Parts: sequence; structure tokens; C-alpha cells
Amino acid sequence: MKPFASRLVIGAALAATALTLSACKENLGAGPQLNVVSGTIEMGATADRPAVGYFRVKGGPRDVKLVAVTADLAQRVEMHESVRENGIVTMKPLASADVPAKGELVFKQGGKHLMIWGINGAAVRAGKLPMQFVFTNNNNERILFDLTIKQASSSMGGDGGMDHGAMDHGPAPAGASAEKAVPDAAKK
Repeated sequence: MKPFASRLVIGAALAATALTLSACKENLGAGPQLNVVSGTIEMGATADRPAVGYFRVKGGPRDVKLVAVTADLAQRVEMHESVRENGIVTMKPLASADVPAKGELVFKQGGKHLMIWGINGAAVRAGKLPMQFVFTNNNNERILFDLTIKQASSSMGGDGGMDHGAMDHGPAPAGASAEKAVPDAAKK
């Protein structure tokens, strides 16, 4: 290789390395990024009961709010919170939930949770439901995350044995039964 061509290749390699390192340096100083880090769905005890979703969100560099969770393969998803007042546990819908900067938001049994009606049979068989988490930053940033689907357990510990699926969360949408979501060919 000619000396000039050799120097040109070395110079280009050094320039590329410098750009890569400067990009890494910028990302290193950015701190934690907003992210959904785990989540599961527990199916309702019967086909006419909603499933319950739990997840954990790690906060980014500033406070934000989770304003919605959606799923194309479910008929309806709502954020709820279990509230104990005067010895009675009730449910109330949530319009939003705070995600503190560098902290975390946890939806868990006995507290904040998702109620999910009419999950598509194909998603149930696949064992996961793709969901979109919508936040109040960056023009309502959306984070996609697959929640793992588990079949209903006989006991739901952690919240005094509360069976969210057995509670009245309003009428199920027409056709929300898991039986109706499974094609006849798949039942054989």
C-alpha cells in the first residue's frame, strides 16, 4: 500500500474511533433511562373474569407519569389501585401513576395493578402479551414490553388473598370470554 493511502486509512480509523468514544461519553453521563424492566399477567380464574397485570418501571433522569397501558391483542386495559379504607378493600381506577426520577414504579398485588379483559387466544397460547406503556415525556413516549402470561393460581398471596379477577371491575366487553377468543380449530 502506498504511504499516502496507508495514512488515509489510519486517519479514517482514528476519526471513527473518536466519534464512537465521544458518543459513548455522552451516553455515560446521561444517567438511568426510563424503562419497563419486568412484568407478568395472571389470567382470571374463569374465562369471564379479567386478567391482572403487574410490572416494574425504572425511572429515568426526570419525574414522569405513566398515563396509559394499551394492548392491541386485548379488548380493554385499565390501571387500577386497591385501597383499604375502614377495613374494606375497594378498587379505584387510576388516570396516571408517578414514576420518580431514578426511582421506580411498581404495580403489584394489593396495590396498583392492570385489569385486562378479552386477551386474544393466540397471545395466551404464546404466553406473552405485547403492551405499550405511555408516559408524559417526549410527546407521550411509548415503551413496548411483552408481559408474560401465567395461568390463574389457586391462591393469590401478597395482598391478603385478594382475588382481583373475582372482584367486580365492571361488565366485561361483549365477546371478552377467553373461550370466544379461541378459534374452533384450535379447540380440537
